[in-house]
Amino acid sequence: MLLKGTVVADSRTVIEDGAVVVDGSRIAAVGRRADLAEQYPDRRTDAYDLLLPGFVGGHVHSVQSLGRGIADDTELLDWLFDYVLPMEASLSAEEMAVAAKLGYLELIESGTTTCIDHLSVAHADRAFEAAGELGIRGVLGKVLMDQRSPEGLEEEADAALAESERLIDAYHGAFDDRIRYAVTPRFAVSCTEACLRGARDLADAHDGVRIHTHASENRGEIETVEGDTGLRNIHWLDEVGLTGEDVVLAHCVWTDKSEREVLAETGTHVTHCPSSNMKLASGVAPIEDYLERGINVALGNDGAPCNNTLDPLTEMKQASLLQKVERLDPTATPARTIFEMATVNGATAAGFEKVGALRKGWRADIIGLDTDLTRAVPLHDVFSHLVYSAHGDDVRFTMVDGNVLQQEGEVRVVDADRIRRRGAEIASGMDLDAEREAAASRKP
Repeated sequence: MLLKGTVVADSRTVIEDGAVVVDGSRIAAVGRRADLAEQYPDRRTDAYDLLLPGFVGGHVHSVQSLGRGIADDTELLDWLFDYVLPMEASLSAEEMAVAAKLGYLELIESGTTTCIDHLSVAHADRAFEAAGELGIRGVLGKVLMDQRSPEGLEEEADAALAESERLIDAYHGAFDDRIRYAVTPRFAVSCTEACLRGARDLADAHDGVRIHTHASENRGEIETVEGDTGLRNIHWLDEVGLTGEDVVLAHCVWTDKSEREVLAETGTHVTHCPSSNMKLASGVAPIEDYLERGINVALGNDGAPCNNTLDPLTEMKQASLLQKVERLDPTATPARTIFEMATVNGATAAGFEKVGALRKGWRADIIGLDTDLTRAVPLHDVFSHLVYSAHGDDVRFTMVDGNVLQQEGEVRVVDADRIRRRGAEIASGMDLDAEREAAASRKP
């Protein structure tokens, strides 16, 4: 296949009248359209206004998709323990599969080709199978919770880790290595020391398995962890082994200088989720400081109940503007830096090589965007447009590993209408009040 358009190969390289040639799962060539059309005259061609590397969702909750809008205007720990966790606990295996498919469908439609996905405690197999079916690239993990957890979600650490190991054996490297595993403690508040140390031991026992958890999102969380351990959150995670180049920490809003030094020294990855942090009033993560320290910062949407969209382009705009207003500095987090966070930085956090840019020999994870829109005129600078003007529904083409998942705005790999209808049916039947009343509230 030969894809034509203005090629945004990475944050430094834009080729007007460009093209990308795809052979199998890889990019065979990137260059000027006329040159590549001459070299590859027999290729089927498709044209889009902009061609980019697919976005990487550095922290998402696909299976929370059925909870969109159930807990607006709510403080984080209330949001989590009174609404979202009881909803997760209520889902059957079939409902969990639909929730995951709904999340992956939204990601694909809006240009996310890779995600780091924080699932739930039960029915993780169904999300792995959904990711395989829809064709997205991802790092997925079953959630670990062995304390302070609602009924239906808390389980013994040994049993949870054993189930995680079974899932690693079944799915790590599955679907032509599109799907990999991350050991996934919910956060330090809901996990004992034995559980957290067990997560590190499990990851160490399997090549390429990562660790993915929440950290320092909210001041109440910080206080709880410090009360339990005598340490601030990042220092506690470091103590139990949950820092390092194979660790992705979502949020990291409330960190002090010493904690930031730990993140930098250990090569721990941070995923910034600005919309979620704003909506839950968690605070403003010190992203500029992280970047200045050389910490790899990815970009994530978090989940539908706290965003409420999985649109990566919306997240890019929020990420840039939030740092500017926090620092009172219009030069903070410029558009090209944000583009890196949403693409190659996210791929680095996920542990995928040759993902996050359009280069010869790299994975053919490509998206195409439409600019035939009033808000795209004039288009003086492509990065300005992508970060400050574009929307997820501008994405018309999505390819992962050379497989076309969406073309001309229509998802080709599943019946999208059927997934949406089934998701609406399940949501309409959920008795959220009863679930909250039945949940054993162990809120810190």
